[in-house]
Amino acid sequence: MSHIAGITPKRSIEILAFPEAQLLDITGPLQVFASANEWAAAAGLATPYQVRVVARSQYITTSSGLTLVAVPLPRHTAPLDTLVIAGGGGIRKAVQDAVLMRWLSLRAARARRVVSICTGAFLAAAAGLLTGRSAVTHWRDCAELASRNPSTRVESDPIYVRDGQFWSSAGVTAGIDLSLALVEEDVGHDIAMAVARDLVVFLKRPGGQAQFSQVLALQASDVRFGRLHAWMAEHLASDLSVPALAVRAGMSERTFVRHYRAATGHSPARAVERLRVEAAQRLLAGSRLSIKSITRRCGFGSKETMRQSFQRQLAVAPREFRARFAANLPRG
Repeated sequence: MSHIAGITPKRSIEILAFPEAQLLDITGPLQVFASANEWAAAAGLATPYQVRVVARSQYITTSSGLTLVAVPLPRHTAPLDTLVIAGGGGIRKAVQDAVLMRWLSLRAARARRVVSICTGAFLAAAAGLLTGRSAVTHWRDCAELASRNPSTRVESDPIYVRDGQFWSSAGVTAGIDLSLALVEEDVGHDIAMAVARDLVVFLKRPGGQAQFSQVLALQASDVRFGRLHAWMAEHLASDLSVPALAVRAGMSERTFVRHYRAATGHSPARAVERLRVEAAQRLLAGSRLSIKSITRRCGFGSKETMRQSFQRQLAVAPREFRARFAANLPRG
């Protein structure tokens, strides 16, 4: 294909896959780059990317059961712009593959930039790519990544982190956010925004991955409080103070607080705040209710209290959250 004068030649991108890799860690970034090619072509520009999935084996069965056809690992000296490292349950076996890890270390040295998606950070770390760097991974695995790699500054909340030539993303779909950032850096805001709209995602989503992980972690806590959490979620405007919850749980206040913290890792007050913020998120994004009405329905004492809770939990104000996430609902 002929290139328009002044346009950079295609950037070679390799997405490293392995058995039991997370499918979306591969296909999410792949689709972002493919869509960038389509939108660039539609704008009369040269397509910016040449993307291929590479692996040690030709056929790779992902953790979802879908089998992909991959390109054999290229020579580590071949030209390369961006190396993307997928994550997934297969990383624990992948880090034991000496041939793969040696290739990864040598290939990364050739790349202009290196990207890890979700738990792909563990592969990057095992190859020595995260020494002395900042990185992020899935919220559930941040503590383990930090424990295994003391020299790596693991940040638990960002959607993605850039440290020099190395980029890392949080859990799964955050790989799409990171890939959009790469497209914006490479070919500009307009193409990146077109891709985001095409994929029905935000170019820059507000807040960190905590906004998606906190309530999930609460719901996954000790089963003794499962029914209590369900009741709390249905009665957010009720009295959810420690005395009221202790009565509901059939315990003394002191016993309830002790057992609750041991089971969930959080105080009852923090859990209540998380449930109320989650409910407010749904109403802000999916209804035309006023913020005052949402404040009342979710049990916040005032709009200022809700604003403070949103800032603590999501690092974004309710009005900004609604502006970014609200559905285009019909009036009436």
